[in-house]
Amino acid sequence: MRLRTAEISDAEAIAAIWNREIRDGVSTFTTVEKTTEAVRAALEQAVFLVAVRNGQVVGFATYGPFRAGPGYLRTVEHTVYLAEAARGQGMGRALLAALELAAKAAGHHVMVAGVGGENTGGIDFHKRMGFEEVGRLPEVGRKFDRWMDLVLLQKML
Repeated sequence: MRLRTAEISDAEAIAAIWNREIRDGVSTFTTVEKTTEAVRAALEQAVFLVAVRNGQVVGFATYGPFRAGPGYLRTVEHTVYLAEAARGQGMGRALLAALELAAKAAGHHVMVAGVGGENTGGIDFHKRMGFEEVGRLPEVGRKFDRWMDLVLLQKML
């Protein structure tokens, strides 16, 4: 496995990984799939890292603003997704660790994770990476015809 900065040509692979989670997963409450064009535009605006195995993108990580307004400029929220076949092999840990370094180098102070409450694997993953659960918002998301909690975790960089 190799980590690198994402390139525009990675947009289709990133969209495929993201859309699988949007369609089938509980880690995001988003229900509108990402188009390749939307991912291309995002790649031009934000930091994206990819994990590559055998020449194929098998995971990605990115971060963006946590909230609007100048008081939040040094706080970011991140996203990490892996292709199903790439899970459990250390790629998520490697991507998040590299993303944390990039965020810290850019002057950010806090990284936040918003994880679906039913995604216990994602919550445990973040805790193993040094994130602390700082809040749970009951029933703020709706997906698959049911209400879901949002768990907020944070890490000081």
